[in-house]
Amino acid sequence: MGIGTGVFLLAAGAILAFAVDYDISGLELSVVGWILMGAGALAILLFLTVWAPSRRVADRGVVEERRTYDDRPPTL
Repeated sequence: MGIGTGVFLLAAGAILAFAVDYDISGLELSVVGWILMGAGALAILLFLTVWAPSRRVADRGVVEERRTYDDRPPTL
């Protein structure tokens, strides 16, 4: 689950909680929206605390040494 999934869950939950005015017997859509928003916030938080630091270490890569060239003729 990545950050995109968390944002999607937040958006879908906000739509259900605040914008949908439809009644289904036995199901409160605003509660479902709040649950989805909580799951989205938890997904984003987990991504930032667990998976993001390991990606930063892996992305560093190997630093190539800098090579310098001296075109001057050798002195005697």
